[in-house]
Amino acid sequence: MASNATILDAAESYDVVEILNRGIAYAIIVAGFLSVAFIFFGGISFILSGGQEDKIKQAVSTIRYAIIGLIVTVLAIVIVATVGKALGLDIVRYLDMGEIFDIIKNLTGSAGGGIDSLD
Repeated sequence: MASNATILDAAESYDVVEILNRGIAYAIIVAGFLSVAFIFFGGISFILSGGQEDKIKQAVSTIRYAIIGLIVTVLAIVIVATVGKALGLDIVRYLDMGEIFDIIKNLTGSAGGGIDSLD
């Protein structure tokens, strides 16, 4: 299967290896985004804590665990790439943000006539 096909195209053609490659790559990307989002959330919680000790501790622990999650995500990329090459799976090539945004744009555009412009 061509590497520029989407996960939906792979599902339609029942290509299990392609679905597995893309599914793992998308899960890693989602985990990275969630880690960064929780770092921002913890930072905002820290700023809005108003000096209250319990809120500061909660915000710091949110940031700490989000950073740990981000480190685990980066390690997952290395481990998955290493194990994938040993098993014949090339997962790292699917970590393309442009493709992810295109898929999201196509799904939202077809789901209800998405917003194309602000006019």
